[in-house]
Parts: sequence; structure tokens; C-alpha cells
Amino acid sequence: MTIAYWCVLVVVLLPYFLSVAARSGTPRRQYVADPRAYSATLTGWRQRAHLAHLNAFEATPALVAGVVVAHLAGAPGGHTDLLAVFFVGLRLSHAALYLADRPMLRSHAWRLGIVCVIAMFIDAAVYGR
Repeated sequence: MTIAYWCVLVVVLLPYFLSVAARSGTPRRQYVADPRAYSATLTGWRQRAHLAHLNAFEATPALVAGVVVAHLAGAPGGHTDLLAVFFVGLRLSHAALYLADRPMLRSHAWRLGIVCVIAMFIDAAVYGR
């Protein structure tokens, strides 16, 4: 399994860790019955953790598509791995910046992550079979 595939697994799991962070310190019975209503009551860093959780789900398909297309097209594996690792680092930074309430830096992390995905597609186009 390539490093890029492991990166996909990390990105798939990230939203769940953020969800746990958003619910931390809350008895399970408070959020299990109606998790959406509970999420609407969150404030502060827990609300930001929930929003980061939602955004992490939104970003996952982009990495999956980029990695799969790059691999299927025969793009250089080392370059795809590197871009995927950068993407994961940027997604982790994005989540940390969300929790720290740093919106401008968070937006830059998001943009750079998308650049990594675009680069995978460009690699696929350039090196594709």
C-alpha cells in the first residue's frame, strides 16, 4: 500500500476525531438521542471542532479522487505520496487553526490543500497513460 493510500485513511478518520473533540466533556446521553440538536447548542472551541468536523468530511473526496486518478494515470508515485502527505499536514493544520479560531490562516491551509489535489490531477494529465 502506498503512502498516499495511508494518507487517504488518515483523512477519512480525521472527522471522527474532531467529532469526539466537539463532544468531549459531555455525557453520552446528552448527544446520542438527537446529535444535530446537540450540535446546535455548541459554543466556543467545541462549536469550532464541530465545524472542522463537517469541513473535514467535505475535503475527503477531493483527496480520494486526486490519489486514485494519479495512481490510475501512472503519475510518479513519489510525487503523489508527497502531495498526499502535504495534504494531510494541511488538513491537520486546518483543524488546529479552526480550534484556535484563526480564520485567515485556516483559509490559507484549506487553499494549499486544494492546490495539492489539483497538482495530483495535473500530474495525472502530464504523466498519464
